[in-house]
Amino acid sequence: MGIFEPFRAIGCITSGVPVSVQRLGTETFVTVSVGKAFQIFNCAKLNLVLVGPHLPKKITALASFKEFTFVAYGHDIAVFKRAHQVATWSKHSEKVKLLLLFGDHVISVDIRGNMFLWAFKGVMDQNNPSPFGHILLDQSFSPSCIMHPDTYLNKVLVGSEQGPMQLWNVSTKKKIFEFKGWDSPITCCVSSPALDVVAVGCADGSIHVHNIRYDEELVTFTHSTRGSVTALSFCTDGQPLLASGGSSGVISVWNLEKKRLQSVVREAHDSVITSLHFFANEPVLMSSSADNSIKMWIFDTTDGDPRLLRFRSGHSAPPLCIKFYANGRHILSAGQDRAFRLFSVVQDQQSRELSQHNISRRAKKLKVKEEEIKLKPVIAFDCAEIRERDWCNVVTCHMDTAQAYVWRLQNFVLGEHILNPCPENPTPVKACAISACGNFAILGTAGGWIERFNLQSGLPRGAYIDMSESIRCAHDSEVVGVACDSTNTLMISAGYQGDIKVWDFKERELKSRWEIGFSVVKIVYHHYNGLLATVANDLAIRLFDVVALRLVRKFDGHTDRITDLCFSEDGKWLLSSSMDGSLRIWDVILARQIDAIHVNVPITALSLSPNMDILATAHVDQNGVYLWVNQTMFSSTSTVDSYASGKEVVSVKLPSISSIEHSQVEELDEMVDASQPKDAPHVPTQVNQIPDLVTLSLLPKSQWQSLINLDIIKMRNKPIEPPKKPEKAPFFLPSVPSLSGEILFEPGKLSVEERDGAGDGKQMKKTRLDSTSSRFLHLLQSSNSADNYGAFTDYIKGLSPSTLDMELRMLQIIDDNDDEQGENRPELVSIEQLMDYFIHEVSCRNNFEFLQAVIRLFLKIHGETIRQHSHLQEKARKLLDIQCNVWQRVDKMFQSVRCVVGFLSNSHI
Repeated sequence: MGIFEPFRAIGCITSGVPVSVQRLGTETFVTVSVGKAFQIFNCAKLNLVLVGPHLPKKITALASFKEFTFVAYGHDIAVFKRAHQVATWSKHSEKVKLLLLFGDHVISVDIRGNMFLWAFKGVMDQNNPSPFGHILLDQSFSPSCIMHPDTYLNKVLVGSEQGPMQLWNVSTKKKIFEFKGWDSPITCCVSSPALDVVAVGCADGSIHVHNIRYDEELVTFTHSTRGSVTALSFCTDGQPLLASGGSSGVISVWNLEKKRLQSVVREAHDSVITSLHFFANEPVLMSSSADNSIKMWIFDTTDGDPRLLRFRSGHSAPPLCIKFYANGRHILSAGQDRAFRLFSVVQDQQSRELSQHNISRRAKKLKVKEEEIKLKPVIAFDCAEIRERDWCNVVTCHMDTAQAYVWRLQNFVLGEHILNPCPENPTPVKACAISACGNFAILGTAGGWIERFNLQSGLPRGAYIDMSESIRCAHDSEVVGVACDSTNTLMISAGYQGDIKVWDFKERELKSRWEIGFSVVKIVYHHYNGLLATVANDLAIRLFDVVALRLVRKFDGHTDRITDLCFSEDGKWLLSSSMDGSLRIWDVILARQIDAIHVNVPITALSLSPNMDILATAHVDQNGVYLWVNQTMFSSTSTVDSYASGKEVVSVKLPSISSIEHSQVEELDEMVDASQPKDAPHVPTQVNQIPDLVTLSLLPKSQWQSLINLDIIKMRNKPIEPPKKPEKAPFFLPSVPSLSGEILFEPGKLSVEERDGAGDGKQMKKTRLDSTSSRFLHLLQSSNSADNYGAFTDYIKGLSPSTLDMELRMLQIIDDNDDEQGENRPELVSIEQLMDYFIHEVSCRNNFEFLQAVIRLFLKIHGETIRQHSHLQEKARKLLDIQCNVWQRVDKMFQSVRCVVGFLSNSHI
């Protein structure tokens, strides 16, 4: 365990595995693969609805049916019901390549031609699930795609990499027919709305619409762009259209009646298109690609061309720079795909790409690719949140570009100004910084020039020139970094040759300088403690006090090029990453390394949130942004030593799309069991219960507070006059109001005979007890016998405060002088069961605030009854001990939080 533990990855939409689309009721869902996990989007708005757990290997194929998801990874197939794995099918000895949903069965095919048939109905009741059928394809037949022709009972069509195509009967396990093919490997095939007609895509870019009943070619299309056909889909809303996707990212739409090309979307995706799907009876086409995006196209234009309806995308190339924004709620990210993006840490659908002024429209007008007119990749950027509502508050430096660009983050668009330092001798801008006030941007170039600009007007406001330099500029080499202090007093700059200079920010005069002795590749300045961290080519990290002009710390440990540095908000930690795969945490005060982790993919950029709770990293050849959680911020332990590894480097896996893995769930179970006292009752472990914390009920505050003040509310709402019976009252069934909206009917009234015999006290008591055998008591008794109070808790949470008060009061003792039944009286049994329920729920620490209100009301009503019976007193003592134990833990946690907050406040002072 380290200080930073893997949390989850953001910005990952889809990979190169074909998606699975299914319809549930009136909504359509798409299941996509993201490395070793899968996620499900609702196609109505492409919002994320479910994320699957992390699997041991990368996903190779997907299929879905209602709430079931079938995932192939390695030699195995996992069956999920929603996000919970219910079965694992392990029969293949080779890598599973294809999955096909076939009625109530799933067909799996591996790379060696083994085809297994699985039945998934009742899969949760099977101990050792095994296939009910097996077909072995020829050794010279390598399967590449599989599909089921409509109306062909028990038959599937299998395409091969050699070119032929075979029709198999999976019931009799016999090959019915083999199509000779088209002298090219088959890459995809799909069934059409017309019977006996399929479309086959080949690696040579040709599409063959074929009648499989008569083995006749109907029409052939050929892609104009080079590459293979990777996806096909027929339109089902009445238009005779066939959409095809290629390895170059182009979507072609073919008119089957006119037998010609109707439209082409040339810049549909930046990489190979893996899936195409026309929605049933809708002119909407969904496409997915290996460029980490899903797009939906609608055919509603007059010329028949599709237009982009909605999309979800992330970086199609690895990010180069990342930085937290908006107090840690968002992350700014710039990637090699020339995109500048804003990711939301809280809500995934708020992530978006910042606009570069109608790229698609300009590219279409100029007849060039969007990639050619986009800005070049960002190599450095800085932002100032203080000026977000006033003017452009982000400045970016781009690869081999002599200008810097500004962005208006409030509108998510490129700004109107272009900053051009030293127009007489333009050289690429290499470094940038925004002043603490947000008014000025400082730019440093490869020619050693440093110039200040006003962000509001975009005009230059003077250059920083060292008169001792021979070429009259700030540095005689490339400027690798610039920074400003928090009071706009000093400006710090660093040259590649190892010279660090401190300037007067306003007067632009050189105040001091010193030489490191090594080439500097990166600097990071902390505004509050005035420390400057530098990275030299000797792989050492040096910390300088820019006021005292002296070296205060030096850290060694990295064995390869250092890629990024980051200070914590309080300035006590310095984080560094290297191409050796390590992330090291240095304690600035103690001048030592306190923790180090090693990941198998080197970190290229990192950023720590202002609250120090989350660390974001970018990695080599990874398109996502990976989040790590700071364990010291979420634990009652106030020291770092319990998490830090010192100089020892601990190997850690990258965070996955899913925030909790199977191993983490097991560790959490052990932690919960260990935290329970020895004399505490057995509590079923819950994955969502955090140790030493309580879980609230999420009910409105007014609902559980009304239980406490119910007498006051009744007195306040008491009518002045008694209600009058209407003259002509309609017939209705008396019902009890409930917060859940469920109609609950009142217990039946006493009959005439029962009212006449009311003189007999015992008969009256027996009649009342029988009449009050409500759903409340029924659920309480059944939950107590099954030791599972989930249904009972949900029921009482849905009751109104007055109804819950009535249910508790109906358990009161009617005749105190009747000791005939003793402890077996129905009222005492129900009270004892309620106390067992309270003991169980308080031990679990669930629905904490609601349960405290119910216990208070219960003791107010039945406190005297509990005092008079010894067996109920024992239950009350047990409940008191557990209550004290839970409250002590909660109070201890709040004391730790108050200590941490006080310590941080004093450190800032």
